[in-house]
Amino acid sequence: MRCSNVPRLNKPGIAQYAEMMGHTGLGSAAVKLTARRFRHAAEITNNFHPYGIAQCVKQTLEDEFSWERMFEGAHVLMITKGFNVRHISNTIEQANQTTRNLPMSALFEPFTLKDVTLKNRIAIPPMCQYMADDGMVNDWHLVHLAGMARGGAGLVVVEATAVSPEGRITPGCAGIWSDAHAQAFVPVVKAIKAAGSVPGIQIAHAGRKASANRPWEGDDHIADGNPNGWKTIGPSPIAFGANLPKVPEEMTLDDIARVRQDFVDAARRAREAGFEWIELHFAHGYLGQSFFSEHSNQRTDAYGGSFENRSRFLLETLAAVREVWPENLPLTARFGVIEYDGRDEQTLTESIELARGFKSGGLDLLSVSVGFTIPETNIPWGPAFLGPIAERVRRETGLPVTSAWGFGTPQLAQSSIELGQLDLVSVGRAHLADPHWPYFAAKELGVENASWTLPAPYAHWLERYR
Repeated sequence: MRCSNVPRLNKPGIAQYAEMMGHTGLGSAAVKLTARRFRHAAEITNNFHPYGIAQCVKQTLEDEFSWERMFEGAHVLMITKGFNVRHISNTIEQANQTTRNLPMSALFEPFTLKDVTLKNRIAIPPMCQYMADDGMVNDWHLVHLAGMARGGAGLVVVEATAVSPEGRITPGCAGIWSDAHAQAFVPVVKAIKAAGSVPGIQIAHAGRKASANRPWEGDDHIADGNPNGWKTIGPSPIAFGANLPKVPEEMTLDDIARVRQDFVDAARRAREAGFEWIELHFAHGYLGQSFFSEHSNQRTDAYGGSFENRSRFLLETLAAVREVWPENLPLTARFGVIEYDGRDEQTLTESIELARGFKSGGLDLLSVSVGFTIPETNIPWGPAFLGPIAERVRRETGLPVTSAWGFGTPQLAQSSIELGQLDLVSVGRAHLADPHWPYFAAKELGVENASWTLPAPYAHWLERYR
């Protein structure tokens, strides 16, 4: 709801709405939510349209006088008539006390999932670096990820990490198919934690998009006969096309069981390395997405054909990982819920139904993305273009969601939280341009002591000399 849907508030109106809130039965909780801009109020009450009221309060305060003036209490409220001024004043003063040390930005509110609490709603999504050596992460990854974590994001998710050598996108992709690979992540995990962020990892199998050259070296399939390449696999012998023309080998039932176990082993190793958040990569035309899409799956057995059969590999893999991943830690997935191939509503409806299955199977959060299963699509690229799609997934499944496409300005990131589109905002490219993006966002959004989104050795000097 926008402010236009609620009567414009003048100064007496602020007091009246505060009084009305007290009579909704929410009491001081309502006032506390008002001061925090009612991001969640719309979810717990329909009385008096609290979200819209909060927006009007905010706009009125910005237009007419400061937040501090509001909390002068009686000076402002004495002009009201017909209400218990002492009660109203005390109520607003109580809001002042309860929120004095809270950030006045939804983007910088904490987020708790299972036993993990993120210090804010900013996540750094997986971003492939293509700098590993035979799957082993190295100093590049350590410096890169530690630097990102020091920037202030609540969550840092390591790039797509292959569950097997054949599952890499390129020869430079990270892997976690052995205990030695997992141990190489330990310094990275420690550095992310030391910076105050939660360490997460995305585990993946590239399927028919594997065995490719790095993007700046062609971004195409490695030629047959080149020792740097390998055979690809998929649900059906259908090539992606365009720059990726290799026809994958159709997976046997044994292949399916083997890859499922690879995901299980990768999840176990990730936990042993210290990761506290895991994401299954079921998006972007890679193996999981390929099983779900009719474009790439034309099997006639239990893993193809009907919606239930095309969902089977993803649900079975999730269930198997759920068995080994600790129940108290978030188990998430990235999934392409729409292709923009002309069958959008059908695909989205099926994807939402599968997401409900994910939730029943123990998934804790879904990263909403695009399928990228075929090259012939018409994606409406633009700022936050997946916001309404993510909101629908969130609303119809009950799953918390994030998304990572076009939310790279502070205002868009903030509004996506306030409007209930996202629970976390995944900001990738903007972090590459500015690893201290959360600090930039905090300043833009007027967060008090914005410097302290950064580590103390940075924040101290930024605050001391201004």
